[in-house]
Amino acid sequence: MALIAISFLSGGCSRADSQTASASAQSAPATAVTNATKIMQNFAKPSPAELEQKLTPRQFEVTQHAATEPPFRNEFWDNKKPGLYVDVVSGEPLFSSLDKFDSGCGWPSFSRPLVDKSVVERSDHSLGMQRIEVRSKTADSHLGHVFEDGPGPTHLRYCINSASLRFIPVEEMEKAGYGAYLEPFIKAGLYKPTATQAATEKK
Repeated sequence: MALIAISFLSGGCSRADSQTASASAQSAPATAVTNATKIMQNFAKPSPAELEQKLTPRQFEVTQHAATEPPFRNEFWDNKKPGLYVDVVSGEPLFSSLDKFDSGCGWPSFSRPLVDKSVVERSDHSLGMQRIEVRSKTADSHLGHVFEDGPGPTHLRYCINSASLRFIPVEEMEKAGYGAYLEPFIKAGLYKPTATQAATEKK
């Protein structure tokens, strides 16, 4: 599918409530941050040639050349399942469904990153507009832009390309190595911990 001009990201989105507003204020546990940091320290970004083999054409153009996918015609804009959104290049945890909301834009929108230091913000003056670009810290993938028209408490809207993300459903997080991020989903009643997790939490 053809990529569209990035100017669509600058408008047309209305403020909306988080899908799980009662849980959106919960941040990632300190242990999860530590584990993710250790994993990312060992990450070596593949060469452009390797990335072209690993990624779809759209994923490559979005993450490596800051292209933008079409609104309402991308994988996660209306995904309402609980889980994590990670960098499609590195697997770095970036956003949680607990902070995802329907902005009406046609792209996945989040009120905050999962961990503040997992994303990098840069000034973007392309297309004659002044915006704030969002990139992943570890793989330097282009993710999208952040705007100040989101819901409380942050009033921010991280407008992110689905092509930059890989979704890990909550029921698959532990198996995929993201079990340390399950606590907020458990507290929100969206996941029942396994016997092993329950025993670990009691220690």
